[in-house]
Amino acid sequence: MRKYLGSNVESTGMNHSTASPEVGSGLMTLSGAQAEVRAVYLGGSVGQLVSALVWLKSAAIATFVDPKAGFWVLAIGGAAIFPVTQALLRLAGRRASLDPRNPLRHLAMQIAFTVPLVLPLAGASALHSAGWFYPACLIIVGAHYLPFVFLHGMKTFAALAGAMLCAGFATGLLAPDRIAIGGWVGGGILFAFAFALLAAYRKGRAAGAYRPP
Repeated sequence: MRKYLGSNVESTGMNHSTASPEVGSGLMTLSGAQAEVRAVYLGGSVGQLVSALVWLKSAAIATFVDPKAGFWVLAIGGAAIFPVTQALLRLAGRRASLDPRNPLRHLAMQIAFTVPLVLPLAGASALHSAGWFYPACLIIVGAHYLPFVFLHGMKTFAALAGAMLCAGFATGLLAPDRIAIGGWVGGGILFAFAFALLAAYRKGRAAGAYRPP
């Protein structure tokens, strides 16, 4: 396992100037695997931009049409975030999936399943108080970003997770009567971090991070 993931785990977990995968040997180091994740998904920036648009559309519908309709937009739209992200990458002429040899591709899929599996808790919260739906979603989505720190090898995701978690607790405790405010806040955070992650990715690329063919 140590040989498969790479020997210098501590020094590569957050390093953007990582080595390329060992293409010829059929193995991939941990640093190379993380670098490929960053390169394929542009540091997670495209996915966060798509997420931001889903959250903002949900908040707009909850504000101007009907809160429950807005809730459903976030629940259903959230399931489409990854496929839409892949479609956008392909339209841009880029790869949209990881190399089959990448040991982190299974982790990426497992993380993706955490939100839909836990989302019913947000629905249960909304049955008690409609104003708790978006705060619950902020906490759920924020917590699910923590493993992204390791998956991408980027500390920026820790900041994103912290921002979402803090926003969830703050809006739930301080503004439970303002039903849609959490949706607007979540969309704004994700929109801002889409560009922060892109900047972090570009910084890593300039430092020599792996770029797929």
